Amino acid sequence: MANDIEQAKRPVSAALAGPYGHPFHPILVTVPIGAWVSSLVFDIGSHIVADPGFLTRGSLWLVAIGVVGALAAALVGTLDLLAIPTGTPAFRTGLTHMSLNLAVTAAYIAGFFWRRAAYDQPGPVGIGPLVLSAAALVTLAASGYLGGKLAYHYGVRVAAESTQAEGYRTAARHSS
Repeated sequence: MANDIEQAKRPVSAALAGPYGHPFHPILVTVPIGAWVSSLVFDIGSHIVADPGFLTRGSLWLVAIGVVGALAAALVGTLDLLAIPTGTPAFRTGLTHMSLNLAVTAAYIAGFFWRRAAYDQPGPVGIGPLVLSAAALVTLAASGYLGGKLAYHYGVRVAAESTQAEGYRTAARHSS
């Protein structure tokens, strides 16, 4: 079991997934999360302002930026998943996390094309794409919970406690 835990903490490829104790996946997920939350704000805003066209168009491009960011995060996240021993609760949690994220990304890809069909129309974002985005964000939140469980409960790609302890040594204790 100790070997399984240590295996899940080490990157499959430090160059691609990030060095030990500093994975790239959590950094990359900020792009789709930020873009997609912002797109929903734009969607809602497009129903409030007098001239919604700029918000409708902006939302479309935020969705696209989120999809590109999600694909990058998925590639790196897959490398992190490969470091987890199969048949473990951590691996099953990782598979569920990945599956939910892929479903969310597919929903946003579909939403992009749905929105793109109405790109030249000056009105607000349609209710259908808005509801799809809201539902996808709820699913993304559930997936994010599982991602947190992977890192904070199972310690996937988190440095060992002995490595973490180095950050809590005082100067006097460190020099002895």
